[in-house]
Amino acid sequence: MKVLTDTQSIIWFSLNNPRLSKTARETLEHSENDCYVSMASFWEMSIKMNLGKLEMEGLTLEDFMDKVQANNFLNLSIRRDHILVNGQLPLHHRDPFDRLIISQALFEQMAIVSNDQAFDDYPIQRIW
Repeated sequence: MKVLTDTQSIIWFSLNNPRLSKTARETLEHSENDCYVSMASFWEMSIKMNLGKLEMEGLTLEDFMDKVQANNFLNLSIRRDHILVNGQLPLHHRDPFDRLIISQALFEQMAIVSNDQAFDDYPIQRIW
């Protein structure tokens, strides 16, 4: 299965935060799943870190990205097709980073690991 994490889920997974559900953790650890992190998540994290709204146990963004890669996650670049899907999404969810992640999951036919129930308003599989 192809799986895309939302920003909060990849942070919780990488920092071993117990708020990540057991199902989410098992999905991300399952060796047969292809697990992706959107570059939109790293972009969101960079903004929040710069504003002082996100602390990741002393890790820099570069350190965190390296840690994610060491856990065998694949980066999902932002492509033209993702932006076009985003432009057609109903405005159920207003967070621009989450909307882009939803668009990527729709276009790439991926499930999303997220605790955000607002994702359920879109035709995607949400794993939590």
